[in-house]
Amino acid sequence: MSRPESGAAARPTLAQVAARAGVSLKTASRALGGESYVSEKTLASVLEAAAELDYQRNAAASLLASGRLADSIGLITGDVTNPFYSALAQAIEDEIRPRGMHLSVANSRESAEQEQRVARDLADRQTTAVITVSAMTDHSGYAQLQARGIPVVFVDRPAENLAADSAVFDNLEGGRLAARHLIDAGHRRIAFIGDYAWLPTYRQRLAGMGEVLDEVDSDWRDLLRTDAHDVASSRACMRDLLALDDPPTAVVAGNNRILLGVMEEVAERSDAPAVIGFDDPEWARVLGVSVVTGDVEALGRAAARLAVSRLSDRTRVVETVTVPMRLIARRSTVG
Repeated sequence: MSRPESGAAARPTLAQVAARAGVSLKTASRALGGESYVSEKTLASVLEAAAELDYQRNAAASLLASGRLADSIGLITGDVTNPFYSALAQAIEDEIRPRGMHLSVANSRESAEQEQRVARDLADRQTTAVITVSAMTDHSGYAQLQARGIPVVFVDRPAENLAADSAVFDNLEGGRLAARHLIDAGHRRIAFIGDYAWLPTYRQRLAGMGEVLDEVDSDWRDLLRTDAHDVASSRACMRDLLALDDPPTAVVAGNNRILLGVMEEVAERSDAPAVIGFDDPEWARVLGVSVVTGDVEALGRAAARLAVSRLSDRTRVVETVTVPMRLIARRSTVG
């Protein structure tokens, strides 16, 4: 009788995880399944045991053992109606489809609670890797998916409090590019309308702008407006700025939705300020709006490659891929 392959014989089981953690098989299953009523102490013990044993859930293990990759990767986005996420999903799909894999897309609506539910659902449906544009500020909960052998990759917003791969834009440099461009054009009253203050993309873009603007105007943060996540709120912020006794001569819009709201508000004004936005929606090219943007296709493909690489080698060093940003100057800031 032939001996079983050493890889198959050595593959750890859920029972071994439970034994090492000192819990029942049912409790171990509940912990790795993300069920909420498992205590934090028990969860930590089970996750530690799974990591020590390099445990993989059966679906992922059998796929890897058979020499082929998974059938499905799940993408969690913040808002499926945003063209940015559509382009991101297309890039990920283009990268994985030649590998015989398909993409499932889910929407968190920028809710951490909904993201948690969606991630658990994807895992239970035997999605073999998850890519997320996360609405969470603490990603340690994703360790449960990792312990089940499901790679988690963070895209656009990096991983926090979790050892996981990320693909992000160089938002710090993006902020610098926007501020330098407006300073070079002669502006000193420069406003920034940003997204939710907790978002790392917002924080990095703001920090980049600050590095430049602090050298010429220590009071520029008086023109800072935040939490403008949609068109209506960004219009309100723009309206507020224009009503000031000394309104800004230039405005930086923190993303494509904010940019749309800004442009709607200034469309009929003869004294409109210079405007520059982040991202490059198609209509911005038609209207001649300057932007700071990165290659969304490159970002999506990088995230997909990180997921596929992690499926092939779960022990490799955690990696962050940073995609550069560039300035595209158009008539909204150059006359």
